[in-house]
Amino acid sequence: MATILARCIIGISLGVVLFAGNGLAAEPAAVEKFVKARIEIGEMMTNYFQGGERFKEGQRPSSEQMKEMGADINAKLSKLLSKYDLTVEEYRKRSPEVFADDAAVKGYLSEHQDLKARYEALPLDRMGRGGSTGRGY
Repeated sequence: MATILARCIIGISLGVVLFAGNGLAAEPAAVEKFVKARIEIGEMMTNYFQGGERFKEGQRPSSEQMKEMGADINAKLSKLLSKYDLTVEEYRKRSPEVFADDAAVKGYLSEHQDLKARYEALPLDRMGRGGSTGRGY
């Protein structure tokens, strides 16, 4: 009787673990949407700050300028993400989960070499890759 109970408990435990593992895998449609969004966000941010510094060497923007830049970036980000039926909040909440499935992301990129080249050209320190502490767009 005890062995039957032990087998049942082990079986249920394994089922829960296997089911939970499958729940962590990102859906292919989500991977596509988030990879494309991340590429566009990275390119947008690169272009936003390209062409030299917005401020003189060593000069920090004022708090008012920082607020204006933040509002401008969030507006551009909202518009960009709307193409993918996402809000900034949704993207920030779900992107860590989607990009945690490294195999799914790499698999998608290996099937889309044009996107892979653009993805790999993104700055690692600002895109939430490579152990960054940045915002992780």
